[in-house]
Amino acid sequence: MGGATIRTTAGRTATPAPIADTDAERAPGLTLMDRLRTPRRPRLWFEIVLIAVSYWTYSLIRNAVPEQRPEALRNASWVWEWEHRFGMAFERGVNHAIDSVSWLIVGMNYYYATLHFIVTLSVLVWLYHWHPGRYAATRLALFATTGVALLGYYFFPLAPPRLMNGGHFIDTVVVHNTWGSMASGNLADMSNQYAAMPSMHIGWSLWCGLTIATLARPVWVKALGLLYPSATLLVIVATANHFWMDAVGGVICLSFGFALSSAWYGSLPYRLPKQVAVICTA
Repeated sequence: MGGATIRTTAGRTATPAPIADTDAERAPGLTLMDRLRTPRRPRLWFEIVLIAVSYWTYSLIRNAVPEQRPEALRNASWVWEWEHRFGMAFERGVNHAIDSVSWLIVGMNYYYATLHFIVTLSVLVWLYHWHPGRYAATRLALFATTGVALLGYYFFPLAPPRLMNGGHFIDTVVVHNTWGSMASGNLADMSNQYAAMPSMHIGWSLWCGLTIATLARPVWVKALGLLYPSATLLVIVATANHFWMDAVGGVICLSFGFALSSAWYGSLPYRLPKQVAVICTA
């Protein structure tokens, strides 16, 4: 019996790479923790089920958090007051200025309601297909980011600017009667209206942007990756769904997600090998 080897395209053998296929589970000398912390080729059916169940669980918990309306409104007033003290309470000006351009604000309403999901799922599919060695670690960063956000929703309920008392913000979904957002209008009762801190629109869009900017090859695609979270920040402010400080909360959650993933896999997700090596036993 021999040790674990890697079958190369030239027929030679080499020392095992840090990224292993599922056969690594049978390779000698690997402990249970080693196997759990070794990225392996993702299984499509498992990933579909995992993402669906995880998002369902996240939504269930998020919406089950007590809305605590009085506390959420007090916290919104507190955030608004501190932004004034910093001289950075610009959200209302942006909200009113962009709302005056109907086609632009309507487009932003649809952007807020749809791209949050479309772009994130598209990046996951792209990683799965083109970067299987980095997929699990990058996906863990996203999942950890989303999971830790639940703590913010529970311990710091926050009303969005559009629901503030005396804030004079425009609820752009209601005013322009656009569809698709559970933040306002007829679908408002389906979502916790007071879970604005942290902003997962920022957490997810920044995850997408960093992933695209780091791993994509064409320069124009990298530029789009960097532009995406910046555009999302403008959208969440213009539609009065978030304060800019909610975006800071999203960045903090994302930092936690990448820190956890890096600690688990021993490297930043983007520094892991792109492909999954094929391990066999001799």
